Parts: sequence; C-alpha cells; structure tokens
Amino acid sequence: MASLIRTKSVNVSSTSVAVAYTAARTVADSTTVVVNNQAAFEAIQTALTSTATADPSAAKTSSDIVSLAQATEIASVVRSAGKPVGVLVAASSLVKLIALLRDAVRQKQSVVLHVPIETADDISAVLAVRDSGSVLLRSSSRQQAIDYAAAASLISFKLNAPVIHCFPSDSASADIAAFEAGQQVFADYLKAEEEEETDSFELIKAALALFGAEPVSYAGPNDATLVYALFGTASSEIPQAALDSDKTIGILQISALRPLSIDAILQTLPQSAALVVAFEQVTRQPTPWGPLLFDLAAALHAEQWETAQGGRSRPVLLDAVSAASPSAFSTDQLAQVTAHARTLELPAHFNPAQIAGVSEASAGADAASAQDALAKLSLEEQRKRVEQIPYGQLLKQLFDQRLHVANAAESKSIWGNSGKAGSTPEFGFGQLAAYEQERARLVQAVTAALRDVSVPLSQKLQAKLTAWLGGRDNAAVATEAAASSISALLETERNASSSIDELYRLRKYFALQSNWLIGADAWAYDVGNSGVHHVIASGLNINMLVLETASYPFTASSKHQQRKKDIGLYAMNYGTAYVASVAVYASYTQVLQALAEADAFPGPSVVVAYLPHADGVFSSSYSPIEVLQQSKRAVDSGAWPLFRWNPEAAGDARFQLDSEKLRRELAEFLRRDNALAAIGRAAPSLSGDLDTSVEGAVSDKLARRARGDVDALLGGLSGPPLLVLFASDGGNAEEVARRISRQGRMRGMRVQCVAMDDFEVDELPFEKTVIFSVSTAGQGEMPTNGREFFKALQTASINLSETQFAVFGLGDSHYWPRAEDALFYNKPGRDVDRKMAELGARRIVELGLGDDQDADGWETGYADFDQRLWNELNIAVVSDAPAAEEAPGRTDEENKVISNYLRGTIAQAIADDSTGAVDEWDGKLLKFHGTYMQDDRDVRSERQARGEEKAFSFMIRVRLPGGVSTPEQWLAMDKLADEYGNGTMKITTRQTFQLHGVLKRNLRETMRGINRALMDTIAACGDVNRNVVASANPLQAHLQPEVAGLAREISEHLLPSTSAYHEIWLDNTFVAGAAKQPSGAEDVEPLYGAAYLPRKFKIAIAIPPENDVDVVAYDLGYIAILDDAQKSILGYNVVIGGGMGMTHNNKKTYPRLATALGYVPKDKAVVVAEKVMLVQRDHGDRTNRKHARLKYTVDDHGMSWWREQVEQRLGFRMEEPRPYQFTRNGDRYGWVGTTEGLNNFTMFVQNGRVANFPGNPLKTALAEVARTHQGNFRLTCNGHLIIADVKDADVPRISELLARHKLDNLDYSALRLHSMACAALPPCGLAMAESERYLPRLIDLLDRVIDEAGLRNDAIVIRMTGCPNGCARPYNAEIAFVGKAPGAYNLYLGGAHNGERLNKIYRESVNEEQILELLTPIIKQYALERTDGERFGDFVIRKGIVKETIEGKDFHDL
Repeated sequence: MASLIRTKSVNVSSTSVAVAYTAARTVADSTTVVVNNQAAFEAIQTALTSTATADPSAAKTSSDIVSLAQATEIASVVRSAGKPVGVLVAASSLVKLIALLRDAVRQKQSVVLHVPIETADDISAVLAVRDSGSVLLRSSSRQQAIDYAAAASLISFKLNAPVIHCFPSDSASADIAAFEAGQQVFADYLKAEEEEETDSFELIKAALALFGAEPVSYAGPNDATLVYALFGTASSEIPQAALDSDKTIGILQISALRPLSIDAILQTLPQSAALVVAFEQVTRQPTPWGPLLFDLAAALHAEQWETAQGGRSRPVLLDAVSAASPSAFSTDQLAQVTAHARTLELPAHFNPAQIAGVSEASAGADAASAQDALAKLSLEEQRKRVEQIPYGQLLKQLFDQRLHVANAAESKSIWGNSGKAGSTPEFGFGQLAAYEQERARLVQAVTAALRDVSVPLSQKLQAKLTAWLGGRDNAAVATEAAASSISALLETERNASSSIDELYRLRKYFALQSNWLIGADAWAYDVGNSGVHHVIASGLNINMLVLETASYPFTASSKHQQRKKDIGLYAMNYGTAYVASVAVYASYTQVLQALAEADAFPGPSVVVAYLPHADGVFSSSYSPIEVLQQSKRAVDSGAWPLFRWNPEAAGDARFQLDSEKLRRELAEFLRRDNALAAIGRAAPSLSGDLDTSVEGAVSDKLARRARGDVDALLGGLSGPPLLVLFASDGGNAEEVARRISRQGRMRGMRVQCVAMDDFEVDELPFEKTVIFSVSTAGQGEMPTNGREFFKALQTASINLSETQFAVFGLGDSHYWPRAEDALFYNKPGRDVDRKMAELGARRIVELGLGDDQDADGWETGYADFDQRLWNELNIAVVSDAPAAEEAPGRTDEENKVISNYLRGTIAQAIADDSTGAVDEWDGKLLKFHGTYMQDDRDVRSERQARGEEKAFSFMIRVRLPGGVSTPEQWLAMDKLADEYGNGTMKITTRQTFQLHGVLKRNLRETMRGINRALMDTIAACGDVNRNVVASANPLQAHLQPEVAGLAREISEHLLPSTSAYHEIWLDNTFVAGAAKQPSGAEDVEPLYGAAYLPRKFKIAIAIPPENDVDVVAYDLGYIAILDDAQKSILGYNVVIGGGMGMTHNNKKTYPRLATALGYVPKDKAVVVAEKVMLVQRDHGDRTNRKHARLKYTVDDHGMSWWREQVEQRLGFRMEEPRPYQFTRNGDRYGWVGTTEGLNNFTMFVQNGRVANFPGNPLKTALAEVARTHQGNFRLTCNGHLIIADVKDADVPRISELLARHKLDNLDYSALRLHSMACAALPPCGLAMAESERYLPRLIDLLDRVIDEAGLRNDAIVIRMTGCPNGCARPYNAEIAFVGKAPGAYNLYLGGAHNGERLNKIYRESVNEEQILELLTPIIKQYALERTDGERFGDFVIRKGIVKETIEGKDFHDL
C-alpha cells in the first residue's frame, strides 16, 4: 500500500519541514499548522509554494500555517481553531502544553504535536507527558518521520484525540517521498466504519499499516534469550551487524507507547527470552530507572502472561539507562553491554554507556552512585532508620507488630536500586503483592474448608476459622494472638486432611499486616517513572508513605518543583486510592487519623507527608525546631494543605479538608459568595488580574501624583504634610513616633503616623517630609513590622530628590558587648538613614540615636534629636492647632480604673468576628480573666508579607491552687486542648494548666468548659494575686492536704470580687454602666480597689527540706516550720520580696530572692497574706511598671519599714524567723510510698509540655491513665506530674499501664531531670530566642559531656528562658541561659542547688558552639576537683569562675 501512497518527490531543507509539510497536506483542507520555529515556518512556506503550480490547493494550505513563539499563544490558537491542528513544537515546550493536551482529551479535539528529538533531554521531556491521555508515537528515520506524521494526523482525526509524534531532528536538505497520490487512501481510512469492538489501538495499528509499519514489532531470532526493548524502531537504533554477530539477542520495537498494548508486547516477545533489557536514552536526575521499564513491568506481570507465554516463568527485567543513544553503540560495545546484562540474576539497572565506554550526551544520567552507601545497608538496618524519623515512629506506634515496611525508605524510586535484593523497593513491592495473593489463597482455602463437610474440622477450630473469615480485614480480629491460636489448632489437626494441611502451610497469613512502602524525595518528580502509577493501578492493599523534604517556601528554582502533594492529586484522579496530605509538626492528630484510615482502606493508599530538611530526612543535623517552623508556615500559607480523601466514603465525607486556616477561608468565601450572589448577578464580572495590569499601575501612579498636587494645594491652606513611620517590637519606637506626631500637630501639620509595613515604598516620592523611628531587634535586625518595608526600600528604584527625612534609632550599645559586634548597635536605623540618602532624599538632621545605657535610656538621645529636628524644620507652634487629634495616651493604671471592674469592652471585642485580635487595652484587661492574646511568631512575617493579620490566638491559664487536679479535670482539659487549643497542654512553672492556640471565637466555650470541670481562670494573670503554689513533694504527703488547703484558702480570700468574669464568660448578660453584683449591689473591690495592684503578686508555700516550689523566688513565701517529729506544721516563716524579672542591660532592674519578714502561727497565715498585699497595693510604684514589683518596694523602703507596716495592719507583732534548711529544689521521680496504703508516682514531663510526640504519644497515654486512676493528679512547679494517692492494690495495674506507654522511663541524665524551660517561641510575644523547643537539643549535646565526665547521675539544675522576664526561674539555677536574640543567650552560673542563691552572668550573647566550648572544661573540672557532696553552683563560686551574688542589687556586679 505504501507504494501507492508515496508517488511524488519533494525537496525539503530538514526533517522538521518535511513533517510540517506532511501535516499540512494529510487531511485536506482541514488542518492548521502552528510552528514555533521561524526558520522552519519560512521553509515550509517555500516548500508549499513550490508545489502550488502543480497543486492549487497548496496555496490555500500555505495560508493556514501560523508561526508563534510562546506556548500560551499556541494553546490559544489550537483551542480556537475549530478544526484539526498540527503543531511543530520543541520538546522543552511540552510541559507547558499539558493542560492543552488534557483539555483536548476531554473535549475530543484533534491535535497533533510533532516534536523533533535531538538529545536525551528531549526524549525525557516527551516521556514526561506520556500519561496525558495522548497517543504517543516515535519514528526513527526521516522517511519514517514523514510516514508517521501522516499517520498521526489520520489517527488524531479518526479518534478525535491528541497525538504526540516525536521524530529525529535532521537539518540536511533531501528529497522525500510525499503523499500526492495518497489522499484517496487517507480518505478511505477516515471514512471506514469501525466495528463495535474495535479499540483505539486497533485504529492506530491500521493507520501505521498504511505505511508498512507496526506499533509493536520484533527483529531477531525466534529463540533469542536476551531481548532489548526500545521505544522506536531498531533500524536506526541498533546496528544490524550486532544482531548478525550474536544470534541470541533480539530487538522488541515499540513505536506506539501510548496507548500501551500489553497483548501486543506479550504476543511479540519470544518465549525463549530469559532477560528483557529496557534500552533507554533518557536523562534521569531523580531516579536511575527509565520510564520504559515500568511499562514492561506492567506487561510481564499482567494477567495475559499465562495465555500469551504459555505459563512459563517470567524473564528477569533489567534497565539500561544512559544519556547516550543506542545508535551510538558499536557492535563490540553492544556485546559488552550484553555480556554485563547476562551476569545479572535479579531485577537491576545499569548505565550501558559507562560499561561500554560510550560518551554520554548529558551529565547526570546515572544516579546509582548516590545509592552505593545505602545499598550496603540490610533491609533491617534501613527499617531501623525509618523508625528514627517522626513518621516511622508513628507507624511503629500505631501498628507495632503488624507493621511491615517492605522497602528501603531512601530508595530513589519504588523500583529502587541494584543493591541487596532484600532492600530494593521492587522486591518490597513484590513481597507485598505476594502477601496479598497468598492471603487471598488463604481466604479461598478457609472458605472451601468450612463449606466442605468432609473436612474433619474440630468444633473449636471451625469456630475460630469462622470468626477469622468474618473479620479477616479487621486488625482487632486478625491479630497475632488469634493467628497463633489458629495455627496451634491447625498443627494438631493437619494430618487429618490435606485441606487442613494447606491451611497450616498458609498460617502466617492469618495475621493482618499493615503493609507500607516508604519513599524518598525522587518519587515525586515523575509520578509515572517512579512507579507510583503502577502501585496505584495494581489495586492491591498497599500503603505508600511519601516524604517531602523540600524547604518552605517552595521556590521555582528548587529541585523540588514537583512536590509530593502533587502525587496525592495524581492518585486522587484514579478514584480508587485513599489519599492524604499530612504534616506531623502541624497536626499530630490528623497524621494519626490519616495513617489509621490508610491502613483500614481495602485498596492502595498514598499518604504524602511533609518533613522539611535541607539535608534530607535522615540528616544527622535534623532539627525539630526547623521542621516545626517550616511545617507551620507551609500549612498556614496553604502551600501544604492538609486533607484526606476516601473514595469509599459517602457524599461530602469523601474529602476532608483538615487545614484549619483553609477551612475558615473557604467558609468565609462561601458565606460572602452566598450573601452577595444576587448583587453579583447584576454587577459586571471583572478579572482580578486588572489590579496588576500595566494600565492599572500607571493609573495608580497618576492618582498618587494627583494626590500629591492636591496635598501641595492643601498644604498652603492647612499646613505642610508630615509622615511619621515607625518599626517597633517593644513599643518604644512607636512611642517616639507618637511624640513626633503630637509635635507636628501642635505646629499645624497634617500628620500621618503608621508602621513602616503599613506604608508602600512607592508612595515615598510623593511625601515631602518623612520621619523614621526605628528600634533594634535581635542581632541588629529590623523589627517585625518594618521588615517588608525595608526589603522593598533596599531594592527600590525611586527618586526621592523632593523628599526630606530624618531618622531616630533606638538600641543598646552594650547589648552585644564584644568589640566586633558593635556594628549591631542601632543597625536598622543606620540602614534606613543610609538607604534614604542613596535614593536622593535630603537629611533634615543627622541620625539620632537613643541608647538604653544612657541615664534615662533612649529618652536622652531623643531629647537632643527632638530639639535639633524642630529647630531645623523651623515650624512654629500654632496656638489654635488641633493637638488632640490623637487621643492622649492611656496608662495601665488609668485603663484599670476606667474598666468598670475589668469589663472594658471585652464583650464587644470577643463578639467582633472581623479580626482574630482584641485591642491593646482589652488585651491588658483579659489578663485578669486568665488569658493572654498571642500570635504564632513562626508564621508572623509570612502572613504580613501576604497582607494578612497575625495568626492571633489566646493562651488560657487555669487557677489551680496547690496544683491539685482530679482525673476528671485532667480529661476535661485534655478534651478542651483538642477541641479549641493546639492539641497540647502545658504544665506551667507555677503548678497549673495552660492551653495555647485558642481562637478568639472559641474563648467563651473554652472558659465554660473549664468552669464545667469545677475550675476557673480568674486572677490566673493580671495585677492581682495569682495562682498560689504549694509543695508537691511525695515524701511529705501527710502534710500536703494541709498546705494545699492553705493555698486554696489564700487564693479564695484574695480573689477579685468583680462579677465581670461570670457575666462575660459564663452568663449571657453583659453589664453596661455601673456594674452590679448578683445581689443587686454595685460592684466593689474591697481588697483591691478600682486600680487593683501595681503589678502581679505571687505566693508560694514550701515544706523544708524540699524547696520544690522555689519559695524565695516569689513576692510572698511561706516556709513551713514543723514540730520535732516532723509530723505536723506549727507555723510559717514569712518571706517577701522575691521576683525573677529584669531587663537586659538595665541595671535598675534585677532578680531578687525573698527576705525573711518574721514567723507567724499557721492560723494567721491567711491574714498575713492579705496585709502584705495591701502594703504593696498602697506603696508599690504605679508610675513605672518596670519598678512596680514588690521586690523594688522592699529595697526602696527596707525590711524594718515593711515589718512595721505589716504589723500595724495585723494588730500584732510577728515572731523572729525560726531555723529551717532546704536541701534541694527538684522533684523526686518514680514510685514513693506516702501515707499508709497510698503511693505516688512522679513522672518527668519535659518542659511541662503534654503533647503527642512521634514515638511518644504522651497526651493520649496520660488521658488513658486519667480514665483509670482513682486518686488525684498533682502538678509540680518544675512542670512535672505526680500520679497521686494510688492505693497499694492499684499499683500493679497503674505500673503496667505506665510501662505499656513507656511513661515509667526515667532513664534520663540527672541534668535533664533537673531542667526547665519557658514556652518562648512561637506563642510568646516577649521571647527573643527559643527555649522550650531548644533546651532538649542542647541537653542532648551536654549529656555527651556529662557522660564523659561520669556525672550522669549527679543533679545540676539547668534552666532556660527566651527573654529576661524569668518565667522558668533561671536566675537561681546552677546553669542558666537567658535569650537575647535568635540563637544567642546570656550564660549564667552559680545559683544554689536548693534555690537560695542567685547566679551571676558568665558570658554574654553566646551561641550553641560557644556554650559547649565554655561549659565542657568547667563540667570536666567539676567532675575531677569537687569536694564530697559539693554542688556545681557552689563549685564554680569556690573556684572563682563566677563571683557570688549576695543580693539582687549586686546581681549585675561582676
């Protein structure tokens, strides 16, 4: 037939021209040809013009050819063509046309992409889109390219489907046999009616047959034992001489790769083939396996194998992948490749070019070298490595003995690498497939045995088999125990029948495994090449966990351009696989749920899991903090959505969106969409892209210019404009900005005062006068609300020649004390000043600098700057200027007084759903109600960059005097943490519960839930007496009811009387005007008054010799004095003036330990608390909150004055303090017998955080303990937990429960057991550095030093805080770290082990490396030179390493 078609010779300049010429001529009068190559376009026009005389239709065809350069233009022409289209397009453009191809499949549009192939990269690009639904053809010579170009056009027109035709590029001029006489043959083909059963492959086969070609063919002997499989034809790929020289090899030629015909491959492959080698020319950066291998694997393992190949054993499948073309191999070189392939007995891959010494066209073709180290690991070693990562720990936790990880998790593909056979992923996949098949056989065998009455099953065995058959896919039924029980019965009865013996042979399949394949990064780059496609398509009950390690933000330049979540979307398209996207550090519960659902799903499951780390999953530098921060940012931004897809679920339950932020945004969108639907129908629909169009940008600039002109006009009438911009984290720079603003208004200026990030840099040229107030954050960094502005300023190309400016910077010249760190002082202010001058702006005055080290802090520098600024501006104060445009500043004292007894506008604020925040003044009042507003600082800058408000949430602290909780209360808090919090609880350093992450809209329900559990939060924070703490030492359990009772009594006595708490949180009635008590009387505070206290007030009760509450660190402390028998409490030494908070480099602030005031009998303890508090109420500093704590009032007036004031209010004199002795301030861990018949177990809870961690589901485990325990829980002031009052008879049961959940593991170093850290980042707005999230890692490092020194069991008190406010009581620790900036801490040494001495600064601003360098020799010296019983804090003082701190006022003296 070919001879009838090819009857005319046409001269063309290249194969591309010939292909396009043919495409234009094949389907007459119906084809538009789009060419994205100008030279080819001109050559095609010339070729068609040259035939116009002989064929008038050629001229018309010529007019249908279009030359376009961009993929988007090509797609536009194709979509609007309305008739078949041929496109000559470069391989590099294919990925941009995927959407076009998919649309063509759905819309049944005829389009052919003709793709010239020059390099292996081009072939890879073609194969990357092979699963787009298009027919995929490859030709291997110029004439075949012409033939296939015509065939592709016919196929596309006949199937109404897209076709991709790739062909070898050739630029030599030559004659080709054209199809001038073939039009009728083509027309006959197109008009032929298909039989009903005719599928697309048969139509493709018929089209190729017109040119004497076949979609799948074979060349070589019929008894070949090694067959090379190629995508293309052998005529130009493998020399004939190679076939002639070795009669044992053959060539399987696949010209039509899509749709793949498994039948054609199997029928063509000789039955003698023992080895099948996929010979592929592709570049494979991510994996060493080529794409053809997977198609061959699907064919060799298909059901048709038995029929087509007579049931023989399957050949070994090998993959020969390189960037070199098979045609580049000589006969001798191919013989070397053949010889190497025959040495391989297992599925494997290799680089034939390396073996034969053939030069490769492009680098990076073989990724096997990266796997060499991995290949040396056994499967068991690799599985252990899996358990090191969080997701591996979760799998182990969930499925334990059922878990079966069948591959090497670090393999580059599901099909793995040629390492040890047992660790390759294809081996693992085969294992799991075999498991499924064998288990299916077991089900059939059990069913048959139960139905066959002749099988002599015992009654017991029959019952167990029946139960198993009904629940075989239920993990609770098909357990290891059940399998063992059935196996034992089968063993005794196996000789009675061959059917029973067959069941015994299959016995290991009675237990239900949880089968998993775990994938590394490369699985995502090409979902088809990686084998994901084949696992999903298998339909087997196999679970895949695919890990994503790409760092957030995901960038286009990253090698991770296609992320794992795309695999999830790919899998969802099948509609038969369970799919989930998870991030363990964003939602632990969602990960557990997804893994459990994946395991329960009866088909394939794909769980894509985010675990970002630059050095990969198994890096030794793995940092949970880094992973946590990036996970939260990716999830919060929506870049990594959390979801679950279950195709078997009904209706809306199929897809569950677990990302809280995305759910809220979707709900809000739908709400707005519904509300505005009617309006939307009547209004025009405008594209959002208009906002970013060139015209829009020009319009905006014109509008700003017009506004500038108007401002200039108005300036002449109402005064010149003034723009004041500030960047401030702590508020001082904002205060400076407001002062400048007030001064401007007093001079009649039109003032705008905003944060830098709230102002567009492009607006600066239209401002005449700009004043900056900029503070310094961290290590010379810009404050958070100025970072985006400054980034834009640094890259701006604007002209500020008409703008004048001045900058005032705020910093601390001693914050970074080393000479080399001097550049950090006021760096942000200096940077802004420099950049404004570079952009042409004129300085009004030289840079002003405020220094915290000056006598009045930054005020000194500001006074000078203020005078210079206004003298230079020379604008006089206007007598009638409206200076009150800005409301006068409100002090904290005024805010309390006008709050209507703590009501403020809280009720309205929490009802306002337009923001997740409350204003500053309601935020201060909320503290009295037990809650702080916070925001997630991990995502703060990201959200600000996106124009979103901060991720606001609230911390709620419970008032829990004495730290005693019932199991029911524990469970209530556990539930609230999950329902409304971030899924965790914090046992605070002040013996109570804290919830974090509560959204404003959930505040009331959370408060009510706490109240229903018979607890409250009032006075847990704020300028009142806060939670009263008491010793929890289990060795003094007989005294604990008394001190806990005293803590409750004091707390209740000093509780605020306002009814605001009940009204706002528990009732639905909000009081306006004069507040009323329930009795009807007006609200009044008999103890506090309307202004409450100057600052917070804290009370602790200790029982010597245990100082587990750090009693001298509080405003007021009670030290129990016992009788001689140590059995009962006689009274208390009263100590006052303790407190931890201070400010870095401000020597007027300092920590202080309490001083003894006197001794009182225990029946006077409550009234003493009242009177001490009243003295502080009346005499504490209410003008300077940094000086308002009771410790400063003590030092201002002296102890004699204080005793006189207290005794005057008491009406009696206190006795002198009585002797006592503290020996330690830690907790006693493990089981301790307490009162008769009762026992306590003290559990280590690292930094007080109760959460589910990978491999350590602490929160879930403690909830189970709470459901079982009959006694109480006691929270300790070190952040740990005591399971208290366990009856002797219950100890074994509780012990077993603790052991089962690994809660009894106290095998930590004594250093860790005596560690403590505050929450710090991300919730705390005051934190300057990490604390809770970082201290465990630092202790890991210090433990190595401790172990080397032989001090593992020697207690050293070590504490860390993220700022100098001292929440974790760092200043009386033996070793302490106080954050100054990210990664930088002040190091303090020398606190007393019993908590009764302050430490001293040893080094300022040290990082991790410096900490280890400094502490290692001191710890080793302590191990060698300490005296008997000498504590570390005492040792460093004796050795002169630090000076002893005698009292708070000399804390800063070195």
